[in-house]
Amino acid sequence: MLHLAQVVENSLSQKLELHLLAMEESPNQWNFCNEKYIILPEDNNLSKGLLLLVEINENQEIVRYRNAKDWLLNIVRDYLIHGVENNSDFFLQEQARIEKWRQELTSESQDLTRIRLEIEARREELQQLEHNLSLEREKLNQ
Repeated sequence: MLHLAQVVENSLSQKLELHLLAMEESPNQWNFCNEKYIILPEDNNLSKGLLLLVEINENQEIVRYRNAKDWLLNIVRDYLIHGVENNSDFFLQEQARIEKWRQELTSESQDLTRIRLEIEARREELQQLEHNLSLEREKLNQ
């Protein structure tokens, strides 16, 4: 999994570590990490403060890393310089997707309400049938 990380120095061991800042969930979607650190191998030539894109496997081992400078500059260019025209399309697409989800949830909610009402009506019918059956049994027993 791809992470944005910063090289930091551990205050206790004085060794360099990677402070994982964010994790890629899907293309163009990142989530912040909460205080995750990974120890760097001793034979690294990284300097404190450097920002890296780091691929980490499921065992929390570093697979590879690269300088994040070009990646960050591309983000700045794409979202800050061209932001108004590029982001408006993105926001319109997201709004349409959210509206579709809202409509689907409303429809599902209506379906669940209808099913709940049908179950309640059937339950009442069963109670009435049980009551009638009970009355019939009383009549037969007399």
